Amino acid sequence: MNARTLTLPAAWPVATTLGVLAAALAMTVVLALGSGAVALSPGAVLAALTGTGSDDGAALVVRTLRLPRVMLGVIAGAGLGIAGAAMQGLMRNPLADPGLIGVSSGAALAAAAVVVLGGLLPGNGGALSAVLLPAAAFTGAALTTALVYAASRENGRSSVTRMLLSGIAINALTMSGIGLLMFMGSDAQVRQFTFWTLGSLAAATWPGVAAAAAAAAVALHALLRRAGPLDALALGEAQAGHLGVDTGRLNRSCVLLIALSVGATTALTGTLGFIGLIAPHLARRLVGPAHAGLLPASALCGAVLVVLADTAARTWVAPAELPIGVLTALIGAPFFMMLLRSRAARELH
Repeated sequence: MNARTLTLPAAWPVATTLGVLAAALAMTVVLALGSGAVALSPGAVLAALTGTGSDDGAALVVRTLRLPRVMLGVIAGAGLGIAGAAMQGLMRNPLADPGLIGVSSGAALAAAAVVVLGGLLPGNGGALSAVLLPAAAFTGAALTTALVYAASRENGRSSVTRMLLSGIAINALTMSGIGLLMFMGSDAQVRQFTFWTLGSLAAATWPGVAAAAAAAAVALHALLRRAGPLDALALGEAQAGHLGVDTGRLNRSCVLLIALSVGATTALTGTLGFIGLIAPHLARRLVGPAHAGLLPASALCGAVLVVLADTAARTWVAPAELPIGVLTALIGAPFFMMLLRSRAARELH
């Protein structure tokens, strides 16, 4: 019996934790679907989702009004959690975050440029705009990710100081670009810029949810296939190379996958700060540093955080609505300061 216990695979506690996180996400979704101007019990929400209830009004509220928004929150949180975990593994730096170092704002700038300047393209509208917007966000995220990655490297390693300073510079540059576009844009376009700047799930539609879900699923699947090389990269690029990892190819592919996940999310929700920082840290405490468990756990933690933040944004000052980006920043900024303080304390000792 003891020998059998000792030979249990390490994946069992990780699988159990992932199951608990999935159950927590399901309960969070039910809570979010029942919260709002029309409060619904969990039983009424489940009846509306399954079509077994007789209340057509509840079904309309849940399926048509709230479900697309909540699902976009799930996918956005998952995508940012995945991107944050992958970026921290790629840079071997627990302070890396897509929003903190300018990746999200780079995606938002590119998407905003499409809104203002895309009208100059012949035939830009409808289906073409639906393609250009996420493509631009992906391109902006890819360029800023590659730029930060290159600028943060020093003697073959990622430097915290360089990464943070590069992020400050990129955020300042992109915000100035967004400000210029706001000056050039119409009133309607300025309102869209505000949506990106503050973050919101209010514009959720099923086509957008489907596109973001596809991007997040591709990123998660592809990054899970690179979990072993990402674990090896924690030893350093030279050691990972000795273990047979093509570090150059791994870096390039991870940059593109991070950009895909962040770009697809930002194109629909705007900038949701610090989710990519908080979710991987929570997941790492629950499942450990191995990326095979860390990536899906980060996705689940990110999804729970965004859905809870959006629920609070919709209900705290009802009938008004707080920008979700304000809430994530209120939580994330103290969390980041705590991480900096703990890291500095470790370096002193």
